[in-house]
Amino acid sequence: MSIHSHLGKSAGIAVCLACLGCGQVSQTHLFRYANAQPAQHPRSISMAYFEEIVEKRTNGRIEVENHFGGTLGRERELMDLVAVNVLQGTRGGFFFDVSPKYTIYLLPFLVEDWEQALRLVNSDFTAGVNAEGRRNGYHVPACGISQGFRAHTTSVRPIRAPEDFRGLKLRVPAQEPNIILTGALGANPQEIPFTEVYQACKTGVIDGQDNAPSNLWDLRIHEVQKYLSISNYMTGPDPFIVNLAWYESLPADLQEQFDSAAREAIAYSDRMNRDSEQEYIGKLSAVLETNYIEGEALERFREAAAPVYDILIAKGYFTWEDVESARRAARGEEQQ
Repeated sequence: MSIHSHLGKSAGIAVCLACLGCGQVSQTHLFRYANAQPAQHPRSISMAYFEEIVEKRTNGRIEVENHFGGTLGRERELMDLVAVNVLQGTRGGFFFDVSPKYTIYLLPFLVEDWEQALRLVNSDFTAGVNAEGRRNGYHVPACGISQGFRAHTTSVRPIRAPEDFRGLKLRVPAQEPNIILTGALGANPQEIPFTEVYQACKTGVIDGQDNAPSNLWDLRIHEVQKYLSISNYMTGPDPFIVNLAWYESLPADLQEQFDSAAREAIAYSDRMNRDSEQEYIGKLSAVLETNYIEGEALERFREAAAPVYDILIAKGYFTWEDVESARRAARGEEQQ
């Protein structure tokens, strides 16, 4: 099976194949998947890998149809399609639909580095968050890290201390932690789809934005910005979101094969993002004035970001106990 999309299929197709010589019938289950990132993006590459291994291991009983590059819609639209089982799976930023507790992974300075981030997403704590999706009609077989640590770019001035955020018009994704943090730092958050950020930077609609270094390079944000400021202040979750009804329609043996392949695909995605992060930072640093927020400035950044925790806890998305459980998991201190 090739890794490109299979044309001419419709949602929910199930083809019955006669089992030669035995009179039995075997059903092929179509898994239609889409994400907004281009085909060369680690998220898409890992899903092409998922297609390859799950089709091979199930002898074609699960057939994957991948759609990359937003060809079926933006992330909001893709989540809506998964909810009604027109699509069977996606990955992207609207994980709040699955469980509000995924916002905990967006807390500033929740983890210190890649090691902690990987321990957290592979922990029992995260397995519990994944399982909460079943209440809302979703199955999440694995959760990874959304591309790595985010970095700020600006056109007005570099970010060297929290005060440098004041008055800047910064694009943020439509996620509460990012919006709340940007406001707490004194900047003006602008909710703009990432596909429109390049033009917004170029025309001065916004002064800057933040994203993973791979996104900054792949969408050429460096062409319309001057400064890159790195603090490793935030990463995020990358759950593999599957329609629960479709998943429960699979025989038990196929469920096991599906989940195993999903875990491998997410782990592959995380390896690609981790391995490439410094390479992308190097490329960006060659064309942008780059600085690292460290020492006292970083501590003041942490202090300025602290209200985000209280605000989100007050909204009921998670508790302080959840925060401490996540931190213990990141440090490898989960209670057995």
